[in-house]
Amino acid sequence: MFDRDIWQEIFHSIRNNKLRTFLTGFSVGWGIFILVMLLGSVNGMQNGFTKQFNDDATNSIFIRPGTTSKAYAGFEKDRRIQLKNDDVAYIKKSFPNDHEFISGRLYKNTSARYRSETGTYNVQAVHPDFQAIEKTIVTKGRYINENDFRAGAKVAVIGRKVAEDLFDKEEAIGKFVEFNNLPFRVIGVFIDEGDDNAERNIYAPLTTYQKIYGNTDEINQIALTYNANYDLTKALEFSRRLETILKRRHQVAPEDQSGIRIFNYAEAFSDISTFTGGLSFMSVVVGILILIAGIVGIGNIMVFIIKERTKEIGVRKALGAKPSQIIKLVLLESVFITAISGFVGLLFATGLLALIGPSLDFPAFSNPSVSFSTVVIATVILVGAGLIAGFIPALKAARVKPIVALSDK
Repeated sequence: MFDRDIWQEIFHSIRNNKLRTFLTGFSVGWGIFILVMLLGSVNGMQNGFTKQFNDDATNSIFIRPGTTSKAYAGFEKDRRIQLKNDDVAYIKKSFPNDHEFISGRLYKNTSARYRSETGTYNVQAVHPDFQAIEKTIVTKGRYINENDFRAGAKVAVIGRKVAEDLFDKEEAIGKFVEFNNLPFRVIGVFIDEGDDNAERNIYAPLTTYQKIYGNTDEINQIALTYNANYDLTKALEFSRRLETILKRRHQVAPEDQSGIRIFNYAEAFSDISTFTGGLSFMSVVVGILILIAGIVGIGNIMVFIIKERTKEIGVRKALGAKPSQIIKLVLLESVFITAISGFVGLLFATGLLALIGPSLDFPAFSNPSVSFSTVVIATVILVGAGLIAGFIPALKAARVKPIVALSDK
């Protein structure tokens, strides 16, 4: 490998076939470039999907009522299901060891006013547990607590954007804001790492808004987190038990998928993993097929090089060169062309991802990149590709008989 004469021969061969070497090497570099870019894009999709769920606990389950699509138990279809406070209490009682946090959720719109500043925002009336479910980060003040909930206190935790709209640079904590002409005291300001739009929301105690709107016990949704120790199988099994018991409670047909709808993040993450895994597999297949085309090209060029250098090989063998030395010469040249071409493609792809990846941030695509292990694997593939491309030509060169080679014209 460190024989100077061998390397001089390799460089001499490359200089004499510059265009052919470049075109063949380009196909290998392009194959590695495509492979790395495809894998980086798959990672970007996975990052985007994960980021969409980043602002909620990953073991969350959301229960939404719907409209029945089937007649059942004496009820006609198209019946609207309504969740209530009792449903939250029923789940707590029925699944004490399966859930961690649970909260009802009531959505309302409000016109907010502070002095001369006004704005329209979404209010989510919730239990104190909802902070852990939504992973709400309170930067000033505090979140809703049990005392606020039990008393039906008119307090609110506002998003950073709401605080900027209504208070500008003034301190919001402790101030009173009118929500639909009712005074609420601001007790906290929160941020949301996953979505800036979420920072235009307002949280208030569920009991407060239920009293304001007709002293009702109705809720729009139930959110909960399941036992953090559950694997995917247990999490999905818990979802099924939850769905069964709620359908039975609200007289919904077991096969009716519209009356009670349950969204489990575990299932979503499983689907995402399956989808991105399939994309990764397809990316590898496409990249390898392109790389194979490059390997075949390099194999062809090595065959032509052997043919052109038949007499030279014959002289070397006549002077005592062993077949293993001839094989080594051909393989080193093949690996050198493949490795240099592939490394250029690899460096260009990783450099491009490093340059533009951090600036790409969309709902379903964020920061495409490749791991160090991917780079190492690609490097191994390059060396292996060079060996494969040069193996058959090397054997052909080693079998050249000196007398035949010397007579070759």
